[in-house]
Order: sequence, then structure tokens, then C-alpha cells
Amino acid sequence: MMIFPTMELLNGRCVTLNKGNLEDPMLWHVDPVETAKGFAVAGAEWMHLTDFNALQGDNSNEALVEEIIRTVGIPVQLGGGIRSRERAEYWIEKGAARVVVGTMAAYDPQAVRDMAHAYPDQVVLAVDVWEGQVMTEGWRQSGAFEPAAFVAAFEDAPFAAIKVTDIASDMSDLDAQLGLISGIAESAKAPVIASGVVRNVDDISRLKYVRNIAGALVGRALFRKTATLEEILATAQPEPEAVADFL
Repeated sequence: MMIFPTMELLNGRCVTLNKGNLEDPMLWHVDPVETAKGFAVAGAEWMHLTDFNALQGDNSNEALVEEIIRTVGIPVQLGGGIRSRERAEYWIEKGAARVVVGTMAAYDPQAVRDMAHAYPDQVVLAVDVWEGQVMTEGWRQSGAFEPAAFVAAFEDAPFAAIKVTDIASDMSDLDAQLGLISGIAESAKAPVIASGVVRNVDDISRLKYVRNIAGALVGRALFRKTATLEEILATAQPEPEAVADFL
């Protein structure tokens, strides 16, 4: 299972949110660039970066995001405010290995399909769910889509992955989250990445045995230090298969 150490930026600072609430972020007093480089040093093969300012139409983090992409040393999966093909291509040209689209998929699905075909392995579909409905506009607007139907509408698009977040549960009800995520993964054509489900290494141990889940975003556990990235990466590795002794 691929682990994506995750950084969320707001006004140039690393933050984490409670149930997607941008009005009351938890601020972390760390250097974003050095923290990102630390992910690579710890052995991560990817990282995920979300720009919360860009979600609100504010490009003030753009230089910082570009610096992270340019210097971190591992591929970056970037989300936040990517609502047009032009914006997606801008970040791909800047070096983002993958771009994440959610609101664009709800409002202009054909453009997203076309973009996925034009950039295979570089477009990720975000499925952010609140109380059974897919959310758009940075988790602020219900799109009136049921998650499984939303994903099924894009079954012909060659996404690099589908990132699924159960915002309402937000780490308070892991069973509910895993039920939602595994249900989507069961029928999805693209690999599914679970978001918002890792509190500690035990959650990784559990998650890696859920069928069809290919990866997990890990952010809050790292900033709260309930687990180290080294521990999480080690736990995510497949268990060696038992080999019978031959007599």
C-alpha cells in the first residue's frame, strides 16, 4: 500500500482541519519546505499537497507550492483549486506529478474525462463525501451526487487514482469510513486512495487488508506525532508470505 505523507497549506502555514472546517484550522509551527523534504528523507516515495487558499480562489501560496514541488525530491500529488484544464496543465508543467480534481468533475465531467485521457497517470479524481453526498467547492457545497454513482460516471476515464474522503466521519468513526471507502473501491476501475482514516500505525495495519485500497493519505497523525512516518511506511509493507519447510 502506497503511503502519501500529506501537507495542507493555509496562508503559507501547515494546518490540519476538523471535519473540513476551514474557519478553525489547527496551525503547526513548522517550515513547510523542510517538512516536505523530511518526508523524502524518511523514505516516502510520494507526498500529497493541498492548497486551501487555492480552494478559495486565492493564489497566494503559489510560490511556496512551486518551491515544494521543485525541491522535495519525490513526486507531488497536488490538490486545491484545480478547476480547469488550463490550471491542471499549469501545475503539470510546473512539475506536479499528479493533479487532483473534484469540483471540476462535478461541473464539467467531459472536460475531466478528456484531461484524464490526455494525461494518463497524472489526474486523480477526488470524491469528498459529507453525509452520503459528494461535496464540491472545497467541501462547502453539496453536489447532490451519490458517491458510487459519481465514480461510476467516470468508469471510462483512465484516472491515476480516486481519492476518497468521508468528511463527516473525519477519523471519529473508522468503521463508517472504511465501509464507504471500501464500497467505492470494490467497483472503481482506478486504484483508490483512502484519506482521513489514519490516526496511528494500527489503522495502517487494518487498512492494508481492505480489498482494493491501494494507498492512504497520512497527515494529522504525523503532525500530532501519534505515529512517525518511518513506522507508518514500515507497517504498510506487505507481510512476507509463509514458506513451508520441505522435508
